[in-house]
Amino acid sequence: MTIHFIMNHLIQKHEQYALISVKENDFAGTLANDLETVSRDLFREGFHNLIVDFTTTHTIDSAGISILKKINMLCSRELGIMVLVSDNDDFVDQLIDGKIRDVTILPTVEEGIDAVFMNDLENDFGAESDDFDDEDFGEDGYTKSEQP
Repeated sequence: MTIHFIMNHLIQKHEQYALISVKENDFAGTLANDLETVSRDLFREGFHNLIVDFTTTHTIDSAGISILKKINMLCSRELGIMVLVSDNDDFVDQLIDGKIRDVTILPTVEEGIDAVFMNDLENDFGAESDDFDDEDFGEDGYTKSEQP
């Protein structure tokens, strides 16, 4: 595990995910831009699962929502997941109102870590189920398990 302090957030790098703990009350302006830069650096390093801990954050502006949409899209594109962590109902409502497509919002970092592992398992099972060879199909075009 590697820990880095960058301006007003903390980054912890683990094998399967990076945890970014935002240490600000308001997620707006340059902080949002900093998170985008940090996230792009993490993607270049091979981190496609990001957990963003907003436990101390109370508000987010439209620029912050826009940045989270971009980061979420990058994660999804690489079959990763972005998990936003907050137990503040008002802040969660702001995130929901931002309409970030297929975003995962959970109340604790531990649940976020579980979500990362579940996403990875789902991707692994999905990849295995797509590995059909021609001999897996019968004359009728069905796999052995799909035959009526």
